[in-house]
Amino acid sequence: VQLQASGGGLVQTGGSLRLSCAASGRTFSSYSMGWFRQAPGREREFVAAINRSGRGAYYTDSVKGRFTISRDNAKNTVYLQMSTMKPEDTAVYYCAADGKFSSVLRTTPGDYDFWGQGTLVTVSS
Repeated sequence: VQLQASGGGLVQTGGSLRLSCAASGRTFSSYSMGWFRQAPGREREFVAAINRSGRGAYYTDSVKGRFTISRDNAKNTVYLQMSTMKPEDTAVYYCAADGKFSSVLRTTPGDYDFWGQGTLVTVSS
C-alpha cells in the first residue's frame, strides 16, 4: 500500500489542524493505521493508532483529549484531528500502515510496514 499524508501547516497555540493520509489499493481496510511524529533532533514517536474497523483507537498520553484519529474505509483515508495544539506538537507527522492481521494496536515504528512521506506541522507560541 502507498500512503500520502497531507494537511500540515502553521497554526497558533490553541489552534486546530486536521491531517489526512490517503492510501492506494483496495486492501486499506485490512490495515491498522498509525500516526507518528518526529521533531528535530528527536526520535520518531507514536501519536495514535486505529484498528481496521475504526472502532478502536489508542493514543499517547500527551495527546489524549486533544487529538482524534479516525478513518473512512470507503475513501481509503485515515485522519488525525488535532486541537488545543501546543508548541511541543511541532514535528513532521507520518502515517503508517500495519499489515499484521491482529487486534493489537502497535506503538513502535518498527512494527509498521508502510509509511507515508510526512507532513510538517508547526505550532507557533
